[in-house]
Amino acid sequence: MNVETILRNKGRRVATIRADAMVTDAVERLRQHGIGALVVSNDGTDVVGMLSERDIVFALARYGADFLDFPVADIMTRSVVTCAPEDRVAELMAEMTNRRIRHLPVVRNARLCGIVSIGDLVKSRLDEIEYEASSLRSFIAGA
Repeated sequence: MNVETILRNKGRRVATIRADAMVTDAVERLRQHGIGALVVSNDGTDVVGMLSERDIVFALARYGADFLDFPVADIMTRSVVTCAPEDRVAELMAEMTNRRIRHLPVVRNARLCGIVSIGDLVKSRLDEIEYEASSLRSFIAGA
C-alpha cells in the first residue's frame, strides 16, 4: 500500500499556519482540530517548516511562557522530512521510527498535497494485514 491510497481514504486536507503567525494562534489551531502538528506554509502549498507539540514543549522549557508571543518561525522545525504519494507505507513507518517523527507532509511537484501521521500508516498496515488474513481464511475454508 502507498500514501496515495491513504490520502484517498482519509482526505487531503492539511492544517497549516503561516510562519509569521503567533504561537498562541498555532496552539489554538492544534486544539481546535485535535491534532499534534501543523505544516508551516505561507501560501498553503509550500512547506517551510513543521510545528509539533514537541516543538511547543521544547520552547516552553527553553523560554518559559513568553514564547507564546513569538512568531511560529522562531520555534518551528525547519528541516522537514516529506514524502511523496507513491511512497510505500512500510518504508515510511521505518523512516518515521528511525527519525522519531510522527507526521510527514505529502508533496507532489513541490506542492503540499496531504499529510500522513504514524497513526495513519499503522492503521493502513493493520487493515492490509487483516485483509490478507481474511483472504487466507477464505482460501483455506474453500480448499
